[in-house]
Amino acid sequence: MSAVVENNNKSSRRMIPLRYVLTPIAIIVAAVIGLIIFAVLSPKPAKKPVIIKPPLVEVQEIARANLSFTIASQGNLVPRTQTQIVSEVAGQIDTVNEKFQVGGFFSKGEVLLQINDSRYQVALLQAQARLEAAKALLVEEQARKKQAEDEWRLTGRALSEAPILAIRVPQLQKAQADVNAAKADVLDAKVKLARTHITAPYDAIIKAQQVDIGQYVNAGSVLATLFAVDYAEVRLPIKQRDVEFLTLPKINQPPAALSNIDIYYHIGGKEYHWPASLSRYEGEVDSRSRVHYVVAEINDPYGIFSANKSQELRIGTFVKAKITGKEVTDIVTLPREALHGANQLYLIDENNRLKIQKINILRHDAEHVYSYDQFAPGLRLVTTQLQTPVDGMALRVVGELVDNQTQDEPNSLAAENAQGNAL
Repeated sequence: MSAVVENNNKSSRRMIPLRYVLTPIAIIVAAVIGLIIFAVLSPKPAKKPVIIKPPLVEVQEIARANLSFTIASQGNLVPRTQTQIVSEVAGQIDTVNEKFQVGGFFSKGEVLLQINDSRYQVALLQAQARLEAAKALLVEEQARKKQAEDEWRLTGRALSEAPILAIRVPQLQKAQADVNAAKADVLDAKVKLARTHITAPYDAIIKAQQVDIGQYVNAGSVLATLFAVDYAEVRLPIKQRDVEFLTLPKINQPPAALSNIDIYYHIGGKEYHWPASLSRYEGEVDSRSRVHYVVAEINDPYGIFSANKSQELRIGTFVKAKITGKEVTDIVTLPREALHGANQLYLIDENNRLKIQKINILRHDAEHVYSYDQFAPGLRLVTTQLQTPVDGMALRVVGELVDNQTQDEPNSLAAENAQGNAL
């Protein structure tokens, strides 16, 4: 009996009433139907028209003018001349100028050092003595020649018929030659004596000192190296494309008005400038670098002869140069950032439509582009970058009222640019 009751209980637990299943399904279906009815019957929001504005750009006028281009270059300052002072006589150095050291300045003709001249004083006295003896022999020979001529006349014959030996012509010529030779010896002795005093050949600074007091030197010994300071030079490389804009000196022609040069360099946080002139053009193109070379001349770089110079420009200094070129007429100057690709400009016409134009570039630098090209009246230069420029697209100009035609006919490509650019 108990087993039958247990089986009935298990059967009752397995049977679930139908209402518990259908009720959740009915709720879900009712909710879905309600959402559909709400979506269909609810009022739809009104659609606003999408206004696509053309890109907003900045423009500038295209102006023409006459220009003188500035050519940049650089180089090292070198002396106009540098000389090794060589002894022409032998002897011991017995006197040295206190300024005879590296960096010492000497005026032209000032004595650097002196070689002991005792032997050369003696040689001069000996040469002078030989000269006096030769002169005495000449006087004696002149008297003998006159006596010979008188004796020939006593024979009653013409002097022109006398043999030259009879009237002592060769003997007189030898005596005269001996006097001339003695004079030459005196001159040579004086020159050697003078060469014991070593002097500066020009206003100069000592670059290297090879000898000092007490040292014995031979003829040909190098005593010092010095360089001129009246003016210095800078060898400036010029690119081939820049040569035509400079006024360069011509070979075998009188100098004309040449390009001016501004030499400058930075030191101690300051920039110093020196005026220079274009002294010469080397007239040769470097076979490796394909550049030309001009030479700039700077007067008194050390300020020795000018009291108003505050900063020395020392030999060996690396300097920069700005060379003023000749004037070029009727040139358009454009910002470098306004050039797109190799040679394209974005222009805007009177109807605020984009015009893409290629130009011929005369030259360019870091900031500007220069061209001879002519531009149609009314065109202005667009200086704003455009993401997808199309020739003829509508534009808006900063600071100007929007054209009505542009509002009525929006440009979809312009809209893409407007979205892509931060204007």
